[in-house]
Amino acid sequence: MRIFILEIKRVLKTRSTWILLILALLLTFLLAWIPTTFFYSSYTDDSGNLVELTGLDSIAYEKELQSEAAGAVTPEKVREAVEIYQACLNHYGIEQSYDLPAGVYETEILPYVPVIHGVKTLFADPVTGIEPTLMEIDPEKIDNYYQACEDQLSAQMVREQGNNLSARNTAMNMYADVEKPFEVYPGFNSNALDYQTMLAFLIVLFCAVIAAPIFSAEYQSGADDILRCTRRGKCYLAAVKILSALCISGIAFMICTVLYILISNTLFGWECTKTSIQMIYSILTLADMDLGQLQWFLAWTGLLCVLAVVSFTLFLSANFRSTVAALATALLFCLMPLIISVIMPESISNWLCSILPAGGVGLQTSILYAVQDFKFFNIGNMAVWTPYAAVIAYIIEIPLFAGLTVYSYVRHTVR
Repeated sequence: MRIFILEIKRVLKTRSTWILLILALLLTFLLAWIPTTFFYSSYTDDSGNLVELTGLDSIAYEKELQSEAAGAVTPEKVREAVEIYQACLNHYGIEQSYDLPAGVYETEILPYVPVIHGVKTLFADPVTGIEPTLMEIDPEKIDNYYQACEDQLSAQMVREQGNNLSARNTAMNMYADVEKPFEVYPGFNSNALDYQTMLAFLIVLFCAVIAAPIFSAEYQSGADDILRCTRRGKCYLAAVKILSALCISGIAFMICTVLYILISNTLFGWECTKTSIQMIYSILTLADMDLGQLQWFLAWTGLLCVLAVVSFTLFLSANFRSTVAALATALLFCLMPLIISVIMPESISNWLCSILPAGGVGLQTSILYAVQDFKFFNIGNMAVWTPYAAVIAYIIEIPLFAGLTVYSYVRHTVR
Protein backbone atom coordinates (compact mmCIF):
# COMPACT_ATOMS: atom_id res chain seq x y z
CA MET A 1 0.00 0.00 0.00
CA ARG A 2 2.85 2.39 0.79
CA ILE A 3 4.34 1.91 -2.68
CA PHE A 4 0.90 2.40 -4.22
CA ILE A 5 0.43 5.73 -2.40
CA LEU A 6 3.91 6.85 -3.40
CA GLU A 7 3.19 6.02 -7.03
CA ILE A 8 -0.09 7.95 -6.90
CA LYS A 9 1.78 10.97 -5.51
CA ARG A 10 4.51 10.63 -8.13
CA VAL A 11 2.04 10.71 -11.00
CA LEU A 12 -0.06 13.52 -9.51
CA LYS A 13 2.99 15.70 -8.86
CA THR A 14 3.76 15.75 -12.57
CA ARG A 15 2.95 19.17 -14.00
CA SER A 16 1.35 17.80 -17.15
CA THR A 17 -1.00 15.64 -15.05
CA TRP A 18 -2.24 18.60 -13.03
CA ILE A 19 -2.70 20.72 -16.14
CA LEU A 20 -4.75 18.02 -17.86
CA LEU A 21 -6.89 17.31 -14.80
CA ILE A 22 -7.64 20.99 -14.26
CA LEU A 23 -8.42 21.39 -17.97
CA ALA A 24 -10.80 18.41 -17.78
CA LEU A 25 -12.59 20.04 -14.86
CA LEU A 26 -12.95 23.36 -16.67
CA LEU A 27 -14.22 21.61 -19.80
CA THR A 28 -16.82 19.84 -17.67
CA PHE A 29 -18.42 23.15 -16.68
CA LEU A 30 -18.10 24.60 -20.17
CA LEU A 31 -19.54 21.61 -22.04
CA ALA A 32 -22.42 21.26 -19.57
CA TRP A 33 -23.43 24.88 -20.19
CA ILE A 34 -23.02 25.08 -23.98
CA PRO A 35 -26.16 22.99 -24.89
CA THR A 36 -28.36 25.52 -23.09
CA THR A 37 -27.22 28.22 -25.51
CA PHE A 38 -28.83 26.39 -28.45
CA PHE A 39 -32.33 27.30 -27.28
CA TYR A 40 -34.10 30.18 -28.97
CA SER A 41 -37.72 31.32 -28.69
CA SER A 42 -39.66 34.37 -29.79
CA TYR A 43 -43.17 35.68 -29.27
CA THR A 44 -45.15 38.87 -29.61
CA ASP A 45 -46.18 40.47 -26.32
CA ASP A 46 -49.43 42.28 -25.56
CA SER A 47 -47.97 45.54 -26.87
CA GLY A 48 -47.14 43.99 -30.25
CA ASN A 49 -43.39 43.91 -29.60
CA LEU A 50 -41.27 40.95 -30.65
CA VAL A 51 -39.63 39.32 -27.63
CA GLU A 52 -36.63 37.08 -28.28
CA LEU A 53 -35.39 34.62 -25.67
CA THR A 54 -32.22 32.57 -25.60
CA GLY A 55 -30.56 30.12 -23.25
CA LEU A 56 -32.17 29.44 -19.88
CA ASP A 57 -34.89 32.03 -20.48
CA SER A 58 -35.93 30.20 -23.65
CA ILE A 59 -35.92 26.86 -21.82
CA ALA A 60 -38.18 28.23 -19.09
CA TYR A 61 -40.54 29.76 -21.68
CA GLU A 62 -40.87 26.52 -23.66
CA LYS A 63 -41.42 24.50 -20.50
CA GLU A 64 -44.30 26.76 -19.52
CA LEU A 65 -45.70 26.71 -23.06
CA GLN A 66 -45.56 22.92 -23.28
CA SER A 67 -46.60 22.16 -19.70
CA GLU A 68 -49.84 20.44 -20.76
CA ALA A 69 -47.89 18.02 -22.95
CA ALA A 70 -45.78 16.85 -20.00
CA GLY A 71 -46.42 13.43 -18.51
CA ALA A 72 -47.58 10.13 -19.97
CA VAL A 73 -47.78 9.91 -23.76
CA THR A 74 -51.24 8.45 -24.24
CA PRO A 75 -52.83 7.71 -27.64
CA GLU A 76 -55.57 10.22 -26.82
CA LYS A 77 -53.05 12.97 -26.15
CA VAL A 78 -51.13 12.22 -29.37
CA ARG A 79 -54.30 12.09 -31.45
CA GLU A 80 -55.48 15.41 -30.07
CA ALA A 81 -52.11 17.00 -30.85
CA VAL A 82 -52.17 15.73 -34.46
CA GLU A 83 -55.74 16.92 -34.94
CA ILE A 84 -54.83 20.39 -33.66
CA TYR A 85 -51.79 20.44 -35.98
CA GLN A 86 -53.87 19.44 -39.02
CA ALA A 87 -56.67 21.87 -38.18
CA CYS A 88 -54.18 24.72 -37.88
CA LEU A 89 -52.58 24.02 -41.26
CA ASN A 90 -55.95 23.46 -42.93
CA HIS A 91 -57.12 26.80 -41.59
CA TYR A 92 -54.27 28.55 -43.40
CA GLY A 93 -54.49 26.29 -46.46
CA ILE A 94 -50.91 25.03 -46.30
CA GLU A 95 -49.17 21.64 -46.14
CA GLN A 96 -46.05 22.43 -44.09
CA SER A 97 -45.71 24.17 -40.73
CA TYR A 98 -42.87 26.39 -41.91
CA ASP A 99 -45.36 28.16 -44.23
CA LEU A 100 -47.41 29.40 -41.26
CA PRO A 101 -47.61 33.16 -40.66
CA ALA A 102 -45.15 34.59 -38.16
CA GLY A 103 -45.99 33.74 -34.56
CA VAL A 104 -48.64 31.10 -35.34
CA TYR A 105 -46.32 28.11 -34.95
CA GLU A 106 -45.14 29.29 -31.53
CA THR A 107 -48.65 29.82 -30.17
CA GLU A 108 -50.65 27.00 -31.80
CA ILE A 109 -48.21 24.20 -32.71
CA LEU A 110 -45.20 24.43 -30.39
CA PRO A 111 -47.17 23.49 -27.23
CA TYR A 112 -47.91 20.05 -28.76
CA VAL A 113 -44.55 19.29 -30.39
CA PRO A 114 -43.27 16.99 -27.59
CA VAL A 115 -46.08 14.45 -28.05
CA ILE A 116 -46.11 14.70 -31.85
CA HIS A 117 -42.52 13.46 -31.84
CA GLY A 118 -42.18 10.18 -33.73
CA VAL A 119 -45.73 10.02 -35.09
CA LYS A 120 -44.55 10.08 -38.70
CA THR A 121 -42.23 7.15 -38.00
CA LEU A 122 -45.20 5.00 -36.96
CA PHE A 123 -46.83 5.38 -40.36
CA ALA A 124 -43.73 4.99 -42.52
CA ASP A 125 -43.93 2.69 -45.52
CA PRO A 126 -43.04 -0.77 -44.19
CA VAL A 127 -40.92 -1.59 -47.25
CA THR A 128 -39.11 1.65 -48.01
CA GLY A 129 -39.27 3.36 -44.60
CA ILE A 130 -40.40 6.62 -46.24
CA GLU A 131 -42.41 8.69 -43.75
CA PRO A 132 -45.62 10.54 -44.60
CA THR A 133 -46.27 14.13 -43.63
CA LEU A 134 -48.39 14.81 -40.57
CA MET A 135 -51.17 16.04 -42.87
CA GLU A 136 -51.33 12.60 -44.55
CA ILE A 137 -51.87 10.71 -41.29
CA ASP A 138 -55.37 9.55 -40.34
CA PRO A 139 -55.80 10.60 -36.66
CA GLU A 140 -58.11 7.64 -36.00
CA LYS A 141 -55.23 5.23 -36.59
CA ILE A 142 -53.35 6.84 -33.69
CA ASP A 143 -55.75 5.09 -31.28
CA ASN A 144 -53.54 2.01 -31.78
CA TYR A 145 -50.42 4.06 -31.01
CA TYR A 146 -48.38 1.45 -29.12
CA GLN A 147 -49.42 -1.44 -31.33
CA ALA A 148 -48.30 0.67 -34.31
CA CYS A 149 -44.94 1.09 -32.56
CA GLU A 150 -44.43 -2.67 -32.44
CA ASP A 151 -45.64 -3.16 -36.01
CA GLN A 152 -43.31 -0.49 -37.30
CA LEU A 153 -40.37 -1.90 -35.36
CA SER A 154 -41.02 -5.31 -36.91
CA ALA A 155 -40.89 -3.69 -40.37
CA GLN A 156 -37.76 -1.73 -39.38
CA MET A 157 -35.96 -4.89 -38.30
CA VAL A 158 -36.84 -6.61 -41.57
CA ARG A 159 -35.21 -3.69 -43.39
CA GLU A 160 -32.20 -3.72 -41.05
CA GLN A 161 -31.62 -7.44 -40.55
CA GLY A 162 -33.32 -9.11 -43.50
CA ASN A 163 -33.81 -12.82 -42.85
CA ASN A 164 -31.88 -12.84 -39.56
CA LEU A 165 -34.66 -14.07 -37.29
CA SER A 166 -32.46 -14.14 -34.19
CA ALA A 167 -31.73 -10.40 -34.32
CA ARG A 168 -35.31 -9.57 -35.20
CA ASN A 169 -36.70 -11.61 -32.32
CA THR A 170 -34.17 -10.18 -29.88
CA ALA A 171 -35.12 -6.65 -30.90
CA MET A 172 -38.84 -7.34 -30.54
CA ASN A 173 -38.30 -8.86 -27.10
CA MET A 174 -36.24 -5.87 -25.99
CA TYR A 175 -38.91 -3.45 -27.20
CA ALA A 176 -41.65 -5.44 -25.46
CA ASP A 177 -39.81 -4.79 -22.18
CA VAL A 178 -39.79 -1.01 -22.73
CA GLU A 179 -42.03 0.70 -20.20
CA LYS A 180 -45.20 2.07 -21.75
CA PRO A 181 -46.81 4.52 -21.97
CA PHE A 182 -43.79 6.66 -22.71
CA GLU A 183 -43.24 9.81 -20.71
CA VAL A 184 -42.08 13.21 -21.88
CA TYR A 185 -41.06 16.31 -19.96
CA PRO A 186 -40.21 19.28 -22.19
CA GLY A 187 -37.13 21.43 -21.88
CA PHE A 188 -34.27 19.03 -22.60
CA ASN A 189 -31.93 19.21 -25.58
CA SER A 190 -30.38 15.96 -26.84
CA ASN A 191 -27.19 17.91 -27.57
CA ALA A 192 -26.44 17.61 -23.84
CA LEU A 193 -25.89 13.86 -24.30
CA ASP A 194 -23.65 14.49 -27.32
CA TYR A 195 -21.57 16.86 -25.21
CA GLN A 196 -21.37 14.29 -22.42
CA THR A 197 -19.88 11.89 -24.96
CA MET A 198 -17.52 14.60 -26.20
CA LEU A 199 -16.35 15.21 -22.63
CA ALA A 200 -15.71 11.48 -22.22
CA PHE A 201 -13.67 11.45 -25.44
CA LEU A 202 -11.53 14.38 -24.29
CA ILE A 203 -10.92 12.76 -20.90
CA VAL A 204 -9.88 9.55 -22.66
CA LEU A 205 -7.28 11.55 -24.59
CA PHE A 206 -6.07 13.25 -21.39
CA CYS A 207 -5.80 9.91 -19.57
CA ALA A 208 -3.82 8.43 -22.46
CA VAL A 209 -1.37 11.33 -22.18
CA ILE A 210 -1.06 10.77 -18.42
CA ALA A 211 -0.55 7.01 -18.75
CA ALA A 212 1.86 6.98 -21.71
CA PRO A 213 5.02 7.93 -19.71
CA ILE A 214 4.33 5.58 -16.76
CA PHE A 215 6.85 2.98 -17.94
CA SER A 216 8.50 4.48 -21.03
CA ALA A 217 9.71 7.62 -19.22
CA GLU A 218 11.68 5.49 -16.76
CA TYR A 219 13.10 3.40 -19.58
CA GLN A 220 14.17 6.60 -21.29
CA SER A 221 15.74 8.18 -18.21
CA GLY A 222 17.41 5.01 -16.97
CA ALA A 223 15.59 5.12 -13.61
CA ASP A 224 14.04 1.77 -14.41
CA ASP A 225 17.46 0.08 -14.19
CA ILE A 226 17.65 1.07 -10.54
CA LEU A 227 14.04 0.21 -9.70
CA ARG A 228 14.43 -3.32 -11.06
CA CYS A 229 17.20 -4.01 -8.57
CA THR A 230 14.84 -3.52 -5.60
CA ARG A 231 13.02 -6.37 -3.84
CA ARG A 232 9.66 -5.49 -5.41
CA GLY A 233 10.91 -4.03 -8.64
CA LYS A 234 9.29 -6.38 -11.13
CA CYS A 235 5.77 -7.87 -11.05
CA TYR A 236 4.73 -6.06 -7.89
CA LEU A 237 5.97 -2.68 -9.11
CA ALA A 238 4.31 -3.17 -12.50
CA ALA A 239 0.99 -4.05 -10.82
CA VAL A 240 1.22 -0.99 -8.56
CA LYS A 241 1.91 1.31 -11.51
CA ILE A 242 -1.04 -0.13 -13.44
CA LEU A 243 -3.39 0.13 -10.48
CA SER A 244 -2.37 3.70 -9.71
CA ALA A 245 -2.88 4.81 -13.33
CA LEU A 246 -6.29 3.13 -13.46
CA CYS A 247 -7.34 4.72 -10.16
CA ILE A 248 -6.28 8.23 -11.18
CA SER A 249 -7.94 7.95 -14.58
CA GLY A 250 -11.12 6.31 -13.29
CA ILE A 251 -11.61 8.74 -10.42
CA ALA A 252 -10.91 11.76 -12.65
CA PHE A 253 -13.41 10.52 -15.23
CA MET A 254 -16.17 9.85 -12.69
CA ILE A 255 -15.69 13.21 -10.94
CA CYS A 256 -16.00 15.08 -14.24
CA THR A 257 -18.91 12.95 -15.48
CA VAL A 258 -20.90 13.21 -12.24
CA LEU A 259 -20.33 16.96 -12.20
CA TYR A 260 -21.47 17.19 -15.80
CA ILE A 261 -24.68 15.26 -15.11
CA LEU A 262 -25.45 17.33 -12.00
CA ILE A 263 -24.85 20.64 -13.77
CA SER A 264 -26.73 19.63 -16.93
CA ASN A 265 -29.77 18.35 -15.04
CA THR A 266 -29.82 21.44 -12.85
CA LEU A 267 -29.81 23.71 -15.89
CA PHE A 268 -32.45 21.79 -17.85
CA GLY A 269 -34.52 20.68 -14.87
CA TRP A 270 -34.42 17.38 -13.01
CA GLU A 271 -37.93 16.46 -14.13
CA CYS A 272 -36.54 16.02 -17.66
CA THR A 273 -34.62 12.94 -16.53
CA LYS A 274 -37.93 11.03 -16.42
CA THR A 275 -38.39 11.45 -20.19
CA SER A 276 -38.35 8.16 -22.11
CA ILE A 277 -35.47 8.08 -24.57
CA GLN A 278 -38.00 7.06 -27.24
CA MET A 279 -39.32 10.63 -26.97
CA ILE A 280 -35.82 12.06 -27.46
CA TYR A 281 -34.54 9.84 -30.25
CA SER A 282 -36.42 7.37 -32.46
CA ILE A 283 -39.73 6.26 -31.03
CA LEU A 284 -38.58 2.72 -31.90
CA THR A 285 -35.42 2.85 -29.75
CA LEU A 286 -34.89 -0.57 -28.19
CA ALA A 287 -33.51 0.34 -24.76
CA ASP A 288 -35.81 0.45 -21.75
CA MET A 289 -34.35 3.65 -20.33
CA ASP A 290 -35.37 7.13 -19.41
CA LEU A 291 -33.04 10.08 -19.87
CA GLY A 292 -31.54 9.82 -16.38
CA GLN A 293 -30.80 6.12 -16.81
CA LEU A 294 -29.19 6.78 -20.18
CA GLN A 295 -26.93 9.43 -18.64
CA TRP A 296 -25.66 6.96 -16.05
CA PHE A 297 -25.39 4.17 -18.60
CA LEU A 298 -23.12 6.43 -20.65
CA ALA A 299 -21.18 7.28 -17.48
CA TRP A 300 -20.48 3.66 -16.53
CA THR A 301 -19.72 2.50 -20.06
CA GLY A 302 -17.50 5.56 -20.46
CA LEU A 303 -15.63 4.55 -17.30
CA LEU A 304 -15.04 1.05 -18.69
CA CYS A 305 -13.86 2.62 -21.94
CA VAL A 306 -11.41 4.90 -20.11
CA LEU A 307 -9.99 2.01 -18.10
CA ALA A 308 -9.62 -0.08 -21.26
CA VAL A 309 -7.80 2.75 -23.05
CA VAL A 310 -5.50 3.35 -20.08
CA SER A 311 -4.73 -0.38 -19.84
CA PHE A 312 -3.88 -0.45 -23.53
CA THR A 313 -1.76 2.72 -23.20
CA LEU A 314 0.17 1.17 -20.30
CA PHE A 315 0.78 -1.88 -22.48
CA LEU A 316 2.26 0.39 -25.13
CA SER A 317 4.27 2.26 -22.49
CA ALA A 318 5.75 -1.01 -21.23
CA ASN A 319 6.86 -1.92 -24.77
CA PHE A 320 8.26 1.41 -26.01
CA ARG A 321 11.50 2.91 -24.79
CA SER A 322 10.43 6.34 -26.04
CA THR A 323 7.64 8.32 -24.34
CA VAL A 324 6.88 10.10 -27.61
CA ALA A 325 6.41 6.80 -29.45
CA ALA A 326 4.13 5.42 -26.73
CA LEU A 327 2.04 8.60 -26.61
CA ALA A 328 1.76 8.94 -30.39
CA THR A 329 0.65 5.32 -30.78
CA ALA A 330 -1.88 5.63 -27.92
CA LEU A 331 -3.42 8.77 -29.41
CA LEU A 332 -3.57 7.12 -32.82
CA PHE A 333 -5.56 4.23 -31.37
CA CYS A 334 -7.87 6.70 -29.62
CA LEU A 335 -8.66 8.20 -33.02
CA MET A 336 -8.72 4.84 -34.82
CA PRO A 337 -12.51 4.26 -34.42
CA LEU A 338 -13.19 7.54 -36.22
CA ILE A 339 -10.78 6.62 -39.02
CA ILE A 340 -12.18 3.10 -39.36
CA SER A 341 -15.78 4.32 -39.50
CA VAL A 342 -14.88 6.55 -42.45
CA ILE A 343 -12.66 4.30 -44.58
CA MET A 344 -13.98 0.77 -43.99
CA PRO A 345 -17.25 -0.98 -44.94
CA GLU A 346 -19.97 -0.74 -42.32
CA SER A 347 -20.07 -4.50 -41.68
CA ILE A 348 -16.39 -4.47 -40.70
CA SER A 349 -16.28 -1.07 -38.99
CA ASN A 350 -19.16 -2.01 -36.65
CA TRP A 351 -17.17 -4.94 -35.30
CA LEU A 352 -13.87 -3.08 -35.01
CA CYS A 353 -15.32 0.08 -33.46
CA SER A 354 -17.16 -1.99 -30.86
CA ILE A 355 -14.10 -3.91 -29.71
CA LEU A 356 -11.48 -1.15 -29.91
CA PRO A 357 -10.81 0.36 -26.45
CA ALA A 358 -11.76 3.92 -27.47
CA GLY A 359 -14.76 2.98 -29.62
CA GLY A 360 -17.31 3.67 -26.89
CA VAL A 361 -16.55 7.38 -26.77
CA GLY A 362 -15.68 7.93 -30.43
CA LEU A 363 -17.17 11.05 -31.98
CA GLN A 364 -19.03 8.96 -34.57
CA THR A 365 -18.94 5.50 -32.99
CA SER A 366 -19.95 6.12 -29.39
CA ILE A 367 -22.19 3.99 -27.19
CA LEU A 368 -24.73 6.82 -27.38
CA TYR A 369 -25.17 6.29 -31.13
CA ALA A 370 -25.17 2.51 -30.71
CA VAL A 371 -28.07 2.80 -28.23
CA GLN A 372 -30.09 4.65 -30.86
CA ASP A 373 -29.32 2.09 -33.56
CA PHE A 374 -30.67 -1.34 -34.47
CA LYS A 375 -27.38 -3.15 -35.09
CA PHE A 376 -26.65 -6.62 -33.74
CA PHE A 377 -23.69 -8.96 -33.84
CA ASN A 378 -24.93 -12.27 -35.12
CA ILE A 379 -22.97 -15.20 -33.73
CA GLY A 380 -24.57 -18.44 -34.86
CA ASN A 381 -28.12 -18.45 -33.52
CA MET A 382 -27.34 -15.71 -31.01
CA ALA A 383 -27.77 -11.97 -31.62
CA VAL A 384 -25.97 -9.50 -29.35
CA TRP A 385 -26.94 -5.83 -29.38
CA THR A 386 -23.85 -3.73 -30.16
CA PRO A 387 -23.83 -1.68 -26.90
CA TYR A 388 -23.80 -4.91 -24.89
CA ALA A 389 -21.06 -6.35 -27.09
CA ALA A 390 -18.94 -3.24 -26.54
CA VAL A 391 -19.34 -3.45 -22.75
CA ILE A 392 -18.29 -7.11 -22.81
CA ALA A 393 -15.25 -6.20 -24.91
CA TYR A 394 -14.12 -3.50 -22.44
CA ILE A 395 -14.55 -5.82 -19.46
CA ILE A 396 -12.28 -8.35 -21.21
CA GLU A 397 -9.73 -5.78 -22.42
CA ILE A 398 -9.04 -4.19 -19.02
CA PRO A 399 -7.50 -7.29 -17.37
CA LEU A 400 -6.14 -8.54 -20.70
CA PHE A 401 -4.02 -5.47 -21.41
CA ALA A 402 -3.12 -5.08 -17.73
CA GLY A 403 -1.80 -8.65 -17.71
CA LEU A 404 0.08 -8.11 -20.96
CA THR A 405 1.59 -4.96 -19.47
CA VAL A 406 2.95 -6.87 -16.48
CA TYR A 407 4.30 -9.58 -18.79
CA SER A 408 5.95 -7.02 -21.09
CA TYR A 409 7.48 -5.15 -18.16
CA VAL A 410 8.92 -8.29 -16.58
CA ARG A 411 10.16 -9.54 -19.96
CA HIS A 412 11.90 -6.22 -20.44
CA THR A 413 14.42 -7.26 -17.77
CA VAL A 414 15.82 -9.94 -20.05
CA ARG A 415 16.76 -7.45 -22.74
